[in-house]
Amino acid sequence: MKIQNILATTGTRVVTIHPDRSLKDAVGLLAQHNIGALVVVIGLDEVVGILSERDIVRAAVHNDNVLGLSVQQIMTKHVVTGSPNDDLKSVMNTMTEKQFRHLPIVEQGKLVGIVSIRDLVKAQVDQYQGEIETLETQIMEA
Repeated sequence: MKIQNILATTGTRVVTIHPDRSLKDAVGLLAQHNIGALVVVIGLDEVVGILSERDIVRAAVHNDNVLGLSVQQIMTKHVVTGSPNDDLKSVMNTMTEKQFRHLPIVEQGKLVGIVSIRDLVKAQVDQYQGEIETLETQIMEA
């Protein structure tokens, strides 16, 4: 299964934030949309970072006024991205090995979506369920 298949079911809407915005603004967006990460962009779709709940927690340990910081000050700047043509298993392996839960999906340098580890697990479970149902049908017809 390809990532583009997952995006077809989860949608391509991505909540983004500009690097100059405050962490307070970022936390508000995370809470409002009930999500765990924001893709940091310049313009409409140039990915320059990602800001996760983990980034915020790490910053809070070292700064009593964490909400006064800018997104740029604590975001992950070296973002690993995926492609719509990537295979589900390879993306899951990358996310597991690098220990992150959200992966921006980029095509020709432009942000086209984001997947979470939850999206990938659900897609894989759904795929396996379909295979089980097919096998059950074949067994019943035999």
